[in-house]
Amino acid sequence: MSDGFKSGHLTQQDVARLLADPSPNSRTDLAAKLAQQFDSPELSQSERKLAEDIIRVMVNDTVLRVRQTLAENLKSSPSLPRDVAITLARDVEAVAIPVLSVSTVLTPADLVEIVRSGADAKSTAIAQRPNVPAVVADALIESGSERAVAALVANEGAELGEQSLGRVIDRFGGSEAVQDPLVHRSKLPITIAERLVAVVSERLRQHLVSHHELPSKVASELILQSRERATVALFTGESDEGALDRLVSQLARTGRLTPSLLVRSLCTGDIAFFETAMSRMANVPLTNARLLIHDAGRLGLKSLYDKAKLPPALLPACRIAIDVLKETPYDGEPGDRERHRRRVIERILTQYEDLAPEDLEFLLAKLGDIMQPENAAA
Repeated sequence: MSDGFKSGHLTQQDVARLLADPSPNSRTDLAAKLAQQFDSPELSQSERKLAEDIIRVMVNDTVLRVRQTLAENLKSSPSLPRDVAITLARDVEAVAIPVLSVSTVLTPADLVEIVRSGADAKSTAIAQRPNVPAVVADALIESGSERAVAALVANEGAELGEQSLGRVIDRFGGSEAVQDPLVHRSKLPITIAERLVAVVSERLRQHLVSHHELPSKVASELILQSRERATVALFTGESDEGALDRLVSQLARTGRLTPSLLVRSLCTGDIAFFETAMSRMANVPLTNARLLIHDAGRLGLKSLYDKAKLPPALLPACRIAIDVLKETPYDGEPGDRERHRRRVIERILTQYEDLAPEDLEFLLAKLGDIMQPENAAA
């Protein structure tokens, strides 16, 4: 071996010492020096060929520490021969994972083969690579463990299309370990977000509403389901105006504090949400908003409504809902919430014909739910 291996790197003396003392420590030291100099531009063609030949021998060394040293030092090398990379990738986890995590020498086909071998730790390492091509992601989704798929959906560098994400939900829709990173991806197709609504926790539903596009009807349903639970707490003295204010502010920031949502909140009897939302949209103190909303002279609501710059066509619906709420307060008896909804919706449908089609559809659906036999009996 020539002087091309400069001082501080691999030298003829290193090789001579290895031949004279082929101990694990000597071989490990040789592996480290060889790997660290492997990408040096100072190596001649013949020296690089010799280095590759030595590495090919050492990747089959019986001492684990030798192979680990090679893997750790060569994992990011763009010059690593592919056959050596594959040998390391097929080795035990301690050797394979560094290479599987970052090596650019391995092809998508190589990675798919490793995934299909069923090794969980290796699949998880592949799922966490800086970039995971779609074909590799699909193999992980089909063959990978829950842990590997959770790592995959948490990886923004993974190519995950709508169909692939749908398959994730098919396999692991009930897994909180997968749900959490999936919901927190920076971008989700609307169809996927809508499917997740049905399977995730309340905490994750709120994230879906705030950070991802959802059909307006689905978003409204989620918000109002959450608010209904909060409204029930009013009867037990556990209401939290601060939490409600934070919710309204969040909805305003994300463009989800819509006129339709306000009307729908009134139809479900959530006057507290309506008051807080109107206060925010009209930029007036909450106390003032409440006074205007409940003004017996009926001009107060209109002035607040106009200041909030809401569409005039929906004002009558809001007024009817507030009137019904005053006429039929909750009495704490079974079915009182359903009775209130029924009265509000029936009154709006009979007195007001200017609802937008989607709002009319919502009210009719709600009325249908309320008029089911088990509810009608209440």
